[in-house]
Amino acid sequence: MAEHDENVVWHPHSITREDRQQQQGHRGAVVWFTGLSGSGKSTLADAVEQRLFQQGVNTFLLDGDNVRHGLCRDLGFSDADRKENIRRVGEVAKLMADAGLLVLTAFISPHRSERQMVRELLPAEQFIEVFVDTPLQVCEARDPKGLYRKARAGELTNFTGIDAVYEAPEQPELHLDGEQFVTKLSDEIIDLLRRKDIIDL
Repeated sequence: MAEHDENVVWHPHSITREDRQQQQGHRGAVVWFTGLSGSGKSTLADAVEQRLFQQGVNTFLLDGDNVRHGLCRDLGFSDADRKENIRRVGEVAKLMADAGLLVLTAFISPHRSERQMVRELLPAEQFIEVFVDTPLQVCEARDPKGLYRKARAGELTNFTGIDAVYEAPEQPELHLDGEQFVTKLSDEIIDLLRRKDIIDL
């Protein structure tokens, strides 16, 4: 990573995060879904976004596969590349939250240090870690993209949960049972956003 250039300075702007939040009627924040592949992160994030959108909340969903088609297309799956992937996504999510959006992100993000790195980019109340806790055997049975089958056959290496570690969150804002119905889990997330005064201001 390039060293910080002293000639590059941050330019403050007239319209603030608070101005945008007042106009939009909700706070900007990042809801960070983490869990194994097949845990239900993307499905749940999509369901929550649909509900928020119907309520008039300005949202954006950043999905792990989608960003690798553009923003992170040059990255592989080594530990260093995974960290850079999460760093880039974290910086984009921060900018979106500054713009007043409620950002939902669905990434395996297997390492606690990387999730902490993103947490530290944002004000404390604006990072919400949601652990979608689904047993490995359930994720393997679902295997929506056939990745576990490939990993077990040795066709895919460094795959989280098989030959690469997943570090479960120790103190997430929300710890969800990934075997529950999506509607129930969505309710829990929406309720948390209300309790934190992020929506329904």
